[in-house]
This record gives sequence, C-alpha cells and structure tokens, in this order.
Amino acid sequence: MGFLKPHAERIYALLRIMTGFMFMLHGMQKLFGLFGGVPPGAPPFIVYGAGTIEFVGGVLVLLGLFAGPAAFISSGTMAVAYFMGHVAPNGNILPIVNQGELAALYCFVFLYIAAHGSGIWSVDAARRGTKR
Repeated sequence: MGFLKPHAERIYALLRIMTGFMFMLHGMQKLFGLFGGVPPGAPPFIVYGAGTIEFVGGVLVLLGLFAGPAAFISSGTMAVAYFMGHVAPNGNILPIVNQGELAALYCFVFLYIAAHGSGIWSVDAARRGTKR
C-alpha cells in the first residue's frame, strides 16, 4: 500500500490536467506558430491533422470533458507519431536511441487516461454532479 494512496484521485487529476496542458501546447505550436513555430519540414497533415488533435485533445483532457475518448484518439496519434517520426527514419525501435521518448510516454499516459476517464476536478464530474 503506497503512502500516497489517500491522495491518488487528486494526483491522477493533476496528471490528467498537466498532460492535457502540455499536449495542447504542442498543438498551439503547430497550428498557431507559437513556442518556436512550426517544426521545419513538417508536412501539412502533421501540422493540421496532428496539430488539431494535439490542441483539441489536449484541451478536452485538461478540462476533463470527454477525456476518455479524447485521450484514446491522442494515444493513437502518438503511437503513429512514434513509428512515423522516430522508428521509420532511424530503423530502431528503442526510444532512447530514436529520440522518441516523449511520443512513447504520451502514448501510454493517454492510454491510461482513456481507461481511467476524467476523474475528479473535471467538467464530466461536474456534469454528473459528482461531489468529489
């Protein structure tokens, strides 16, 4: 039994909120040219397709509004990004070698959020009338 067990729901909410926030920033970079601008050489389907999923998915996960479905789509997007952007060009599946740690980590964190749902401190909880 972990010593933080009594705080697990709040820690999960912080994980969901911060993951959504950071993912949203990647979308803002691609769609709006913020934070260093659009990555050089990025094709339009990456800028507009992945950028839209990153921005909208990030906002939905951050707010906890349909976080499960949004996280599932975001997880798939990161799986595709990992294989297209890191494995294919390098021919190496190891994240430490192909510099794909962030994409792989996002993929699995979003998969966890998709399985767990919005949780506390979310729009979904407020809509259900959940007190916690």
